[in-house]
Amino acid sequence: MTSPEIVTAGITMGDFQWTGDFTTIDLIAASTNALNGALLARRPDHYRNFTVVGIYLMALLGGIGGGVTRDVILNKVPGAFMNPAYILLCLVAGFVGYQIAFASGQLFREGLFQFMTSFSLPWYAISGAMAAEAAHLPVLGVLALAVIGPTAGRYYIDVTSGVPPKQFVRGEWFVAIAALTGLVWVLCDAAGLAAWLSAAISFVVGFTVRLIALYRGWEEPLAREPAGVYKHSDGRPLLGRKIAGKSQREMRDLGLVVDKPATGAPD
Repeated sequence: MTSPEIVTAGITMGDFQWTGDFTTIDLIAASTNALNGALLARRPDHYRNFTVVGIYLMALLGGIGGGVTRDVILNKVPGAFMNPAYILLCLVAGFVGYQIAFASGQLFREGLFQFMTSFSLPWYAISGAMAAEAAHLPVLGVLALAVIGPTAGRYYIDVTSGVPPKQFVRGEWFVAIAALTGLVWVLCDAAGLAAWLSAAISFVVGFTVRLIALYRGWEEPLAREPAGVYKHSDGRPLLGRKIAGKSQREMRDLGLVVDKPATGAPD
C-alpha cells in the first residue's frame, strides 16, 4: 500500500502592496498605530520591564491588532499576513518609538503619543468602515467595525500590560470619536463622494474633534458610583499643557513621571 502523496505549496516572500484606496489608508493606520504601541509600552504606567523584542511585539499588537480583528470578523485572511508591507512598516514605526527618550523626554513622549493617537484613530476608523461597506454590512455593522479597528490594538496592549483597557475608563471620547468618524464616512459615501474625498473629510472631522477634546479635557461622564469609590482628580494632562511643558503635576497624578534618584542615595 503506497502512502498518499503530500502536496505542498511553495513558500513565497509575498507581494508588497502600497497603493490602492483601502490599502494605502490601512497602511497609514497600521504604521501610525504601531508607533503608538511602542510609545505606550514605554509609558511608566504600562511598562513591565519589557525586552526590546517585547517593545516590537507591542508595536505589532498596536499596528495590526485592529486590522486583524476586523478581518477575522469579516471572515477574511488578515491583510497584514498577506501583504508584508504591514509588518515591515509596523517594525520600522516600533523602532522609531523605541528610540524616543524614556525619562527626560517623558513629557514630550506623552504629548507626541496623544497627538499620534489623534492622527491614527480616524484612519483606522475609516479603513474599518470601508472594509465593512465592501462586505455589505448594514450601517450599525459598519459603525461597529469603525470602532473595533482603532480600539482593538489598544485593548490588546492594555490587557498585556495589566492596566484597564482605554475603552472602558474615562478618557477624551475615544470610542465615540471613532464612531463619529465612521458615521461621517458613511454619509460621505452615501452622497457619492470619491473614496479619498470621503476619507479626507472623515479624517479632518475625527482628528479635529479628538485634538479639541485633548486640549479642552472633554471626557466621557463617569458612571454613578458607590460612596467611597476612588475618582481621579480633574487635573488631566491636557495636550496644550504638555506641549508647553506645564503638565508635571498632572503627569505625576497619573503616574507618568519618572522620578530621578537623589544624589548620593544608596543603591
